[in-house]
Amino acid sequence: MSDDDLVSRAQWGDLQGQNWAVLVRLSTDEAEDDEEPVAEPGEPGEGARRRGPMTGRDIKSTSEQERDGREFIDRHGGVCVHVYYEPDTSAWRKKRVRLPDGRVVYRVVRPVFEGALEDLKAGQAPKGERLDGLIVYDIDRLTRDNRHLEDAIDVVERHRRPIIDINGSLDLLTENGRATARVVVAMSNKQSADTARRVRRKHRALEREGIPTGGARPFGWNEDKRMLHASEAKLLREAALGVLGGAPIRAFTTRWNEQGVMTPRGSRWSTTKLKTVLRNPRMCGIRSRKSRELNSDTGSETERWEIVYGDEGEPVRGQWDRVITEEQWKALLEVIGDNMSPGTGHNSRKYLLTGTLRCDKDDCGTPHRAIKAPRGANKPEGFFYYACPDKGQGGCGGGTKIPGPDADKAVTELVIAKYEEEAAAREAQVAPKEWGREEELARVREDIEEAKEARRMRILSKERYFAMLQELTVQERQLVRDRNRWVKHQVAAMGKPVDLRAEWDDLTLPEKRAYIEQTLTAVLVAPAVGRRKPVYTRLTPLFRADDEQ
Repeated sequence: MSDDDLVSRAQWGDLQGQNWAVLVRLSTDEAEDDEEPVAEPGEPGEGARRRGPMTGRDIKSTSEQERDGREFIDRHGGVCVHVYYEPDTSAWRKKRVRLPDGRVVYRVVRPVFEGALEDLKAGQAPKGERLDGLIVYDIDRLTRDNRHLEDAIDVVERHRRPIIDINGSLDLLTENGRATARVVVAMSNKQSADTARRVRRKHRALEREGIPTGGARPFGWNEDKRMLHASEAKLLREAALGVLGGAPIRAFTTRWNEQGVMTPRGSRWSTTKLKTVLRNPRMCGIRSRKSRELNSDTGSETERWEIVYGDEGEPVRGQWDRVITEEQWKALLEVIGDNMSPGTGHNSRKYLLTGTLRCDKDDCGTPHRAIKAPRGANKPEGFFYYACPDKGQGGCGGGTKIPGPDADKAVTELVIAKYEEEAAAREAQVAPKEWGREEELARVREDIEEAKEARRMRILSKERYFAMLQELTVQERQLVRDRNRWVKHQVAAMGKPVDLRAEWDDLTLPEKRAYIEQTLTAVLVAPAVGRRKPVYTRLTPLFRADDEQ
C-alpha cells in the first residue's frame, strides 16, 4: 500500500489492514498548568504541584480515550498496536529549556507526544510493529500549541502518515482541514490563557486577604496551613534562633536528617531547603508569594520570596500562626543573606578534617587524606594520620604527615576559641534602644510619594521625576538596610549564643564539620621540623572573611 493511498483511505475512514496507535492525554486542569504553584510550601522550589482528586469537571479520562480509540480502529477494520500515554501532561504550559546551541527558550515539553511523531515518521511502533497512523480523541487532546501542531502537520504532509480523531473535528489530511486546525488550536490556546488569567486573579485576591492557598502544607504547620504543627514548629523556631546565635544552618539539617525529620513532600533536608523556609515571610505571619527572575546574561532562573502588600502599602498579615516575631525574621534574613553557602559539608566523610587540612609544602596546597596507622607502628586501635597524597595521586609525595587525633584536637580548640571570641564581640555590641533614623526614613518615603503625585499632575517632567525617584530610592534602600542591621543586633543581644564548648562533645561529626567549615576556609600543614613540638605549631589557619560568612 502506497503512502498516498494510506492517507487517502484514512481520509474516508477506511483502516482495513492498517496498524494504528492511540494517543491519550490527561491534564486535570489546562489552566492550572500555567499557574505557578501558589502554595506556601515548606520547601519551595521542590517543584511539582500537589493535585487534588479529579472531579466531573475534569477532561475525559485516559481510559475512556483509549477505549474509544480502540473501538474506532476496530470498527473501521484496523488494528491497534500501541497506546501512547500522557498522564497529567499539559499541551499548553511552557517550560524553560536550554537548546543545544546554549540558548534558553520556553517551550511546551511533551516527550511522549514527540516520541509518537518520531515513530510515525519511521513507520514503526515502539515494539517493532509496522505503524501506519495515529488517532486521538479530538484536536484538543492532540495539542494546544501551534509549534506542536505544525510538527504534526509535517508528519502528515511530508511523511504521509495520517493523524486523525474519532470525532471528525481534526483534519490534517487536506489544506482546508489544516487551516481549520490552526484556527482551532489558536482559539484553544487563547481559552487556556484566559482561564489561567482568571485563576491568577483569584489567587491574587486570596493573597490580599492573607488566605493560604493550594499546594503541599508548609513545614511547621498542619494540613489547614493555619495552625502550627507542634513538633515541626518547635524545630523551626530552634533553627531560626540557633542561626541568630551563630550556629551554621547545616548543623540543623544534618540533625533533622539523622532524626528522620522529613519535608512535607517526604524528602531529606538540605541547607538550601531550610534557608528557603527561613526566608519565607510566612515565618513571622506575613503573606508572601514566589517570584522568578531570569538572568538574561546566564539564562539562569532564580526564585525568591516576595512580600504581598495591601492597598495601603502595608504587608498583608496571613491568616495563620507565626513561628517567630517579625523582628526576629528580619534579623534572620540579615544573617542568612550574608552567609549563603560556607563549605560544602560532605556528610559522607569519616574524619573531622578531611577537605580542611591542606599541604603547605612548596605551595602544594593538596587536601590531606586520612590514613590508618600500620600495624607495626605500635599505635592504639583506630589511630590515623592526615597526610598529603603521593605524586601519582596529585600530591607532593609526603613530608607533611600529622597525627590525626592531635590535629583534630588542635583545630577543634581553634574553632571553639574563634567562636567564643565572636560571640563575646556580638554581646559587647550593645545596640541602642531605639533606631535613631526612623524620621529620616519616613521623610524619604514622603518625598517619594510627593514626587509621584507631582508627576501625576504633570508638575515634574518625566526626566526630572525618574532622576529624583532613583536618588530617593537609593536613600530608602540604604536606610532600610541600616535599620535591618540594628534589628539584627537587637535580637542577637536578647538571645543567648550557643555554648559551643559545652555542646561540642554531643555534636555529630557532620555538625562539627559544619562549624569548622563555617569558621575556616582551610588549615595549612607545614613539614615537621625537629621532634616533640606541639602539633599546633605546624598549623596555619585560614579564617573565612566576614564577607564570606
